[in-house]
Amino acid sequence: MKSIQLEPIGRVVSPVKHDRDDSWGSVLAEVHLDETRFEAEALAGIEEFSHVEILFEFDQLTEAEIESKSRHPRENPRWPKLGIFAQRGRKRPNRLGATICELVSVSGLAIRVRGLDAFDDSPVLDIKPVMVEFLPDKRSVRQPPWSRELMSTYF
Repeated sequence: MKSIQLEPIGRVVSPVKHDRDDSWGSVLAEVHLDETRFEAEALAGIEEFSHVEILFEFDQLTEAEIESKSRHPRENPRWPKLGIFAQRGRKRPNRLGATICELVSVSGLAIRVRGLDAFDDSPVLDIKPVMVEFLPDKRSVRQPPWSRELMSTYF
């Protein structure tokens, strides 16, 4: 397969430095765009949206931590062993994270968000406004019971 190379557009500034799995809902973090590549107008109009999706890299993971097969979510044997692509854990082959966050404010080259589950200084790869037309009807989303248990304390 053809490989790709991405250049971060910015960095996460967060009070959470590392090793956290739950309670992200109240975390206020910022995404600071790279001032050598962008001007404030790159964020023009984003303040009209209530939520943004942040794509970022789990850069603190070592190559040895990456999963490419299956495992129990959070290493919990009470939950079924699943392929890495049937989970949203950070030990992913390309270390990509994607989270929909509440947009709190915009200031210059920075956006402040609530609920971003990325560690401080994580590279940000993209920011997208959330549009309801891209979201499924919550009644049509199906997921197994173990995932609801896992997520019960996440946000």
